[in-house]
Amino acid sequence: MSKRDYYEVLGVAKDADAKAIKSAYRKLAMKYHPDQNPDDAEAEAKFKEVGEAYSVLSEEDKRAAYDRMGHAAFQQGGAGGGHPFGGGAGSADFADIFEQVFGDAFGMGGGRRGGGGRRSGPARGSDLRYDMQISLEEAYHGKDANIRVPTTVTCERCDGDGAEPGTGVTTCETCAGAGRIRRTQGFFTMEQSCPTCGGRGSYVETPCQECDGAGRVRKTRDLRVQIPAGVEDGMRIRLAGEGEAGARGGPKGDLYIFVSVGAHDLFERDGPNLYCRAPVSMVTAALGGEIDAPTIDGGKVKIRIPEGAQTGERMRLRNKGMVKLNGGGARGDMYVELFVETPRKMTERQKEILREFCEISGDGCNPESDGFFNKVRRFWDDLNGEDEHGQRPEA
Repeated sequence: MSKRDYYEVLGVAKDADAKAIKSAYRKLAMKYHPDQNPDDAEAEAKFKEVGEAYSVLSEEDKRAAYDRMGHAAFQQGGAGGGHPFGGGAGSADFADIFEQVFGDAFGMGGGRRGGGGRRSGPARGSDLRYDMQISLEEAYHGKDANIRVPTTVTCERCDGDGAEPGTGVTTCETCAGAGRIRRTQGFFTMEQSCPTCGGRGSYVETPCQECDGAGRVRKTRDLRVQIPAGVEDGMRIRLAGEGEAGARGGPKGDLYIFVSVGAHDLFERDGPNLYCRAPVSMVTAALGGEIDAPTIDGGKVKIRIPEGAQTGERMRLRNKGMVKLNGGGARGDMYVELFVETPRKMTERQKEILREFCEISGDGCNPESDGFFNKVRRFWDDLNGEDEHGQRPEA
């Protein structure tokens, strides 16, 4: 039976680029893969045909030879010589091609060691999380904290290998220490974790009495953690190698400190800047004066209030905010927002003075109020159809 044209097999044009060829191959290889079509000889044959076409068209020199001479380029005495996968290597080489395109799809590993596949090695320990709440002052100054973390540590009795002292670790005979084995299904060769040793490549015959062969034990560790100045709410600090110990000598995981900064009675934070709301008496707001404002470092600063200050005005205090994280000691700013406090529970004399003040106040004393109510009157006049003198135009 004559072979089909490789371009026809992949369903691509003869001028298709490498990307189109690879894409076509991926779709067809997934469609006809033996795992998707168990005990289907026709699908297996097409899977082999698709792989053979891709092995030629995916390489420039082989594709050039095929374009010149067709299938004859890869027959005995042809320009390519031998098997179309190169040197008559067979199905194992096609497994490499499939692995390069699909990675670990269908359970294949990234690289082989010897004949038994790659070795998985001891498993890495789990990462740990620790939630820490600090105050805004502690976020400003930084903090050294002692914490207790429940975790697993390397077993001291067996030094982490899981074997009782005086005994040893035995290399797995099934995978020859590789941790992975290969099995063939039709044309395709698959690689999987060794079922005998669980992918470790070895096992212990006499487990350690302390850790029962795990190579690690449960323990609460005391750690000293440095929280840097300027840390913000929700930030995460990674401590490499401070997580759980890996099984049977595997590498340790990491510890992540999640920082939560509590709310403050006086300040609100926005990055490196702080905001503080300060009450100002009506008299001080009107006549001007000074007030004392607190700062996050525990000090205080005098703020000059200008005459006629209004609620919502902000006074900027440079370099009085939070320390900037990794900013070399630089600080943000602090903003003091004023709100004018209206007096309560006034005496009759105080009320009388205020009434007198209103009577003698002329135009321009309350420009915001005057401007607002002028706009209100114009708005009502427009709705009622009156002119500026209160007269309705005649129809």
